[in-house]
Amino acid sequence: MRDGPVARVRLTNPDKHNAFDDGLIRGLTDAFAALGAEGDIRVVVLESEGRSFSAGADLNWMKRMAGYDAAENKADAMALAGLLDVMNSLPKPLIGLVQGAAFGGGVGLVSCCDIAIGTDRASFALSEVKLGLIPAAISPYVVKAMGQRAARRYFLTGERFSAGEAHRLGLLHEVVADEAALVEAGQVAIDAALTAGPMASAEAKDLIFAVDRPLSASVIEDTAERIARVRASDEGKEGVNAFLEKRKPAWLN
Repeated sequence: MRDGPVARVRLTNPDKHNAFDDGLIRGLTDAFAALGAEGDIRVVVLESEGRSFSAGADLNWMKRMAGYDAAENKADAMALAGLLDVMNSLPKPLIGLVQGAAFGGGVGLVSCCDIAIGTDRASFALSEVKLGLIPAAISPYVVKAMGQRAARRYFLTGERFSAGEAHRLGLLHEVVADEAALVEAGQVAIDAALTAGPMASAEAKDLIFAVDRPLSASVIEDTAERIARVRASDEGKEGVNAFLEKRKPAWLN
C-alpha cells in the first residue's frame, strides 16, 4: 500500500499469526527490492494484522523442510538470508511497527528495521533451540540489534521476553501503550524520516555499515571521502543553501 512517498508492507495472515513460508519470503524479497529501487518512495513501513506480528516459520513449511536434503535446506536458508539482506540494506528508512508477538524469524524482521516501535503487549522469543535448531540466518541482524551478551542468553534458552526488555536491550526503540498509540508513534517516525534528504538518508545508512569496524587510517579516509562527495552533490548544496537562506529545502516543498 502506498501513500505518497510512504509505502507500507503488511503481513496479512493473522489466522496463522503471520507466520512465513518460502512463498511469502519470495514475495517480501521482491517487494522490498522493488521499493528500494523506486525513487518516489522515501520511507517504507513494515506492519502486521492481527494479534501477532509474526510467529516465524509456518508449521506446514517446517513439515516440508523436514524432508529436504542438504542442498534443498541450504537453498531454503539462503532465500531467507536474502530477504533479510535486502531489508537490512534498503536504501531508505525502514520502520517496523510491532503490535504483537514476534518469534524466531519474526525477531529477524524487527532487527532489520532502522526504527522499531512496539506496543506494551508485544513479546519476543528466539525459540529455535527448543526445536533442536538455531537462529542462524537472522543471527547477524539480531546480534547487532540486541548485543552479544543478550543473544547469549536468549539464543541459548529460547525464553520469551517482553517489549520492555526488548526496549532495554535495544531491539525496540520505543514502547507504546496500545495499537492506537503505535499508529501515532509510527507517524511521528515517518514525519521525522521525511525531513531528511533522500540521498542523505541512503548515504547515512551506508555510512553506519561502513564504519562498523575497527578504526583505522582507511576508515578515516573513507569518512572524509564520503562527506566530500555528499557536500559536492546537488542535494548537499541545496540543503546547505536552504539552511543559510532560512527556507525549506527542495525535498520538503
